[in-house]
Amino acid sequence: MPIEFAKYHGLGNDFILIDNRQSSEPVVTPEQAVVLCDRHFGIGADGVIFALPGQNGTDYTMRIFNSDGSEPEMCGNGIRCLAKFIADLEGVEIYPPQPPLSKGGSESQSGLSQGGSASQSRLSQGGSESQSRLSKGGSESQSGLSQGGSESKTQYRIHTLAGVISPELRSDGQVKVDMGVPRLLAAEIPTSLAAPDAKVIDVSIAVADRSWSVTCVSMGNPHCITFVEDVSAVSLETVGPQFEHHSAFPQRTNTEFIQVIHSDYVKMRVWERGAGVTLACGTGACAAVVAGVLTGKCDRTTSVELPGGVLQIEWSEVSGRIYMTGPAQRVFTGLISQ
Repeated sequence: MPIEFAKYHGLGNDFILIDNRQSSEPVVTPEQAVVLCDRHFGIGADGVIFALPGQNGTDYTMRIFNSDGSEPEMCGNGIRCLAKFIADLEGVEIYPPQPPLSKGGSESQSGLSQGGSASQSRLSQGGSESQSRLSKGGSESQSGLSQGGSESKTQYRIHTLAGVISPELRSDGQVKVDMGVPRLLAAEIPTSLAAPDAKVIDVSIAVADRSWSVTCVSMGNPHCITFVEDVSAVSLETVGPQFEHHSAFPQRTNTEFIQVIHSDYVKMRVWERGAGVTLACGTGACAAVVAGVLTGKCDRTTSVELPGGVLQIEWSEVSGRIYMTGPAQRVFTGLISQ
């Protein structure tokens, strides 16, 4: 049976979103997710996100498979995309409005064959399973995508492997997310760069034949942040994998390279655990601001410029919680054929 999907991105960090509300387990395997995320032989994405039924009083559950098939605890850009996806499923009207998820008429669907083994999956080349299309609106909604009324929520409580996260869709089209309280102890990240009950702030680590000063933060997933003079000079493809797989990080790590422009404005490039170089990383931007505050380089409210755009990050001095604000945009919809 075909599986409906929608492609979304948050500052170029792109995802395949699947309505998985009918089951508590993802309808796509990690191996199939690898094929779907392939940018030459699949739909192309940094990960596959599933909107599952809520648990323990939450509205929904989020699970995500990275492009390498691994499963992260959370994804900041991904949860903004999930919030927009849920709003589209529920028919919530937000500004600026987007056309409803639709099919039928002359709008072709993106077909992805999943016959045989996952490694044999390929994009269907014609017939009724036609090529990926940009959604153009219309009055019809996709089957299984309910159209709710004005009582639908614009804020959700979403269960993730990193805890309950609360995104809120704002009237200006941005999504503001309460990312919770950052975890700073070495055991919480986890890393062996310090004693389990100590913070990892400006600690030296040897990577790629040189020493780096790093600060480590967990946003429910591990981050290793280092400040550099020029982020454009960093060879992410070379040093990124070495950070990710360094023995000091038993669960691997995301790595953020930060250039401070002003105390309230930084540039960031990221190597994501399980996805490699991406255009943006929401949890990484949050972790970067925390690291900047801890090292005296950043204000508690800071704009983070990524290759895909800018995120607004606030680390509340009162509550200790991190708030991330940024866009999420639907790109197209389609069908995965089996």
